[in-house]
Amino acid sequence: MTTLSAETALQHITRQLARRGIPIPSTDPDPGPSTHAGQPGEPGDPEWHHAQRVELAMSRWQRMTPPVYQEAHTDHSDVIAWSDTVSQAWPKDGEQRLQGPSLLLWGGTGVGKTHAAFGGIRRIAAAGVPRFSMVFTSQPEMYAAMRPKPGREDQQERLERQLMRTPLLLLDDIGTAKESPWTAEILYRIVNHRYNQRRPTIFTSNYSPKQLREVVGDRIHSRLAEMTTAVRMDGHDRRLPRRA
Repeated sequence: MTTLSAETALQHITRQLARRGIPIPSTDPDPGPSTHAGQPGEPGDPEWHHAQRVELAMSRWQRMTPPVYQEAHTDHSDVIAWSDTVSQAWPKDGEQRLQGPSLLLWGGTGVGKTHAAFGGIRRIAAAGVPRFSMVFTSQPEMYAAMRPKPGREDQQERLERQLMRTPLLLLDDIGTAKESPWTAEILYRIVNHRYNQRRPTIFTSNYSPKQLREVVGDRIHSRLAEMTTAVRMDGHDRRLPRRA
């Protein structure tokens, strides 16, 4: 009796299945678009592949989203329009880079800016875009994470590259951190890189676009003004109980 090695046996089974016209499930953890038809609900069926992409993208969204925003949705028409535009622009080819519009959500404290931003990004994940990825940070947390530490001199450069290159960036609370020449230069490099590469970004701020000029300076404000659609968010502070 001839004993087949594990690899040879796998090749033998693969050939037998191929002869019978049975599709072989992909081992790619991020299923791409189907290249051939299959039975409904099975590998090879476009709807099956789409459902797999949705499941993976939503699991990544949940891992990257703080617990307080896990139920975030949005019904704001401008945020929905942005989400749908980004979803449609999302590359099907992993070698391409995502390019698309950005948003500036501004308004008073607690009106739901960050909630709407996470809801918009959730909508993109729910569309089943391939290789979904995002980064969330606030401006103060970003500076705190980048401050040089003994023995970790490369930390600032590594985090800066991540914020520059991630397909989607949610940068919360622009204008709340105390600025210095060091912090201003970091923010400029990140904004300028994403502006040049047209990488979708959501900024939130308590300041209006006009007020932001005084807070972040002309260089950053000029790029924000061109790269973003400014959306005013109105309402009461959602974190406080409403009085009768």
